[in-house]
Amino acid sequence: MADTLYLSLWYPNLRLEALPDKLAAVLGAFAAHGGEKLVYSATVWLVSWSETAVFQRVYGRAGSEGQRGVPPRQAVDDTADLLHDDYAYEFQIGWTLWDLETEAGLDPRWVKQPRLVRVTGYGPLFDEGAYEQDGHVKIDFGSDAPFLEEGVELDAQAARHVEENIRQLVELAAAVEKESGATARILWSELGESLAQRLAARLGTVN
Repeated sequence: MADTLYLSLWYPNLRLEALPDKLAAVLGAFAAHGGEKLVYSATVWLVSWSETAVFQRVYGRAGSEGQRGVPPRQAVDDTADLLHDDYAYEFQIGWTLWDLETEAGLDPRWVKQPRLVRVTGYGPLFDEGAYEQDGHVKIDFGSDAPFLEEGVELDAQAARHVEENIRQLVELAAAVEKESGATARILWSELGESLAQRLAARLGTVN
């Protein structure tokens, strides 16, 4: 069963004023690891997720008409005037992975598919201190299906594409930790299951 995959990052003694720099560094790391250079949208949430957003700007995504979106630093700076302890700052950026495309009447084929990833920075008082569990910065990768493809027979081609997706995930996780100066990181799932254990079981290597 597909699960939602997250990466949480923590920073020692982080001051709120330093949060924008951390967010810009995390977003900037995507371009070198299968992601886009430009940010799709920025949203600022007040107090908790149940409240209405106090700011939202949709820049668009790169397309045939030319590049749309804005660089990470600009997207973060657009929210800088709303820097408060009880706010959260969410940005969406594109990230491309291998995916098995299935259409009626056609043979399945592997294609590179973009997905939107959510990068959120938490003020210390947002949602009653959610950062303690979720991280000062949390990356929501969406479904973990591209890293497991549990409904697909793992032949040599499928295994190669799944392996490439996993390698890209691992390299991105290491890059955002290094570029943003995080001192702790955890890759976790909504259901609390270990991606590594599920992958091992998928490949039949669990003892």
